[in-house]
Amino acid sequence: MTAGFLPRTHQVPDWTTDDLLRAKGRRTVSVVLPALNEQDTVGGVVASVRPHLGGLVDEIVVADSGSTDETIARATEAGARVVRRDDVLADLPPWPGKGEVLWRSLAATTGDIVVFLDSDLVDPDSSFVPGLLGPLLLADGVHLVKGFYQRPLRLETEVAGTGGGRVTELVARPVLAALRPALSGVVQPIGGEYAATREFLESVPFAAGYGVDIGLLLDAELRYGVDALAQVNLGVRKHRNRSLLQLGVMARQLLGTMLGRCGVATADDPVFTQFTQVAGEWLPETSEVFVADRPPMRNVLARTK
Repeated sequence: MTAGFLPRTHQVPDWTTDDLLRAKGRRTVSVVLPALNEQDTVGGVVASVRPHLGGLVDEIVVADSGSTDETIARATEAGARVVRRDDVLADLPPWPGKGEVLWRSLAATTGDIVVFLDSDLVDPDSSFVPGLLGPLLLADGVHLVKGFYQRPLRLETEVAGTGGGRVTELVARPVLAALRPALSGVVQPIGGEYAATREFLESVPFAAGYGVDIGLLLDAELRYGVDALAQVNLGVRKHRNRSLLQLGVMARQLLGTMLGRCGVATADDPVFTQFTQVAGEWLPETSEVFVADRPPMRNVLARTK
């Protein structure tokens, strides 16, 4: 293993699907795709998982956050079961954000292992799922597996070979290095492709928004230590790149979750101010940044029984 990585880092996954099927035994696997207006890509992501259905994968679920386009129809046509956010734990008014729909998906799925894949992936590879499942099925004591990858950056019509993951490199990894250095060896701490045991996922809170991915990473390391974490090289991940203004809002939400998990108090004011130039004049533009946690799903389900 190269110095600096997590102890369980797999640069070149060497397991086969047959290896995983033998190791899987009676365990079940759910693949969950959170989606909000992803009609152009969700079908392709579902299709990349379909070859594993009935073998490594026991169910494919698209967890929809309230799409107004053809996301639900495209996901259904591709062969996924679609669950709408508002229909899961329907007595709880929904919160906005990716983490909210991931949290609710735990109540709508049954797998002993849950694989999360973002639904905005372009040209997704069918190797993503077996790559993420490898350490969970083949090793003892692993509870969370993160994918890492090369992330091209689209610059108008040009595609740069690297440069994606700007929030990762400018916010997430520097903050981890400062406050939780044991996690400095995680290549993509906020990546959306990861897998975990249900035992872990149901035992911890979920950040409602974009902080969910790193919140789970921080909680897994705190609960189990770095030996329970693994990361796997998935090759190349292409997705829709966001504007700097959008990334700024994402970064502020991410910081709220990270600092909270690290015991650092932050301002309660949800308003985040950015500045844009219009006709030579700089104008403030404000956004509300929602930072809150849902309780462990295990507690919620226990109350409903």
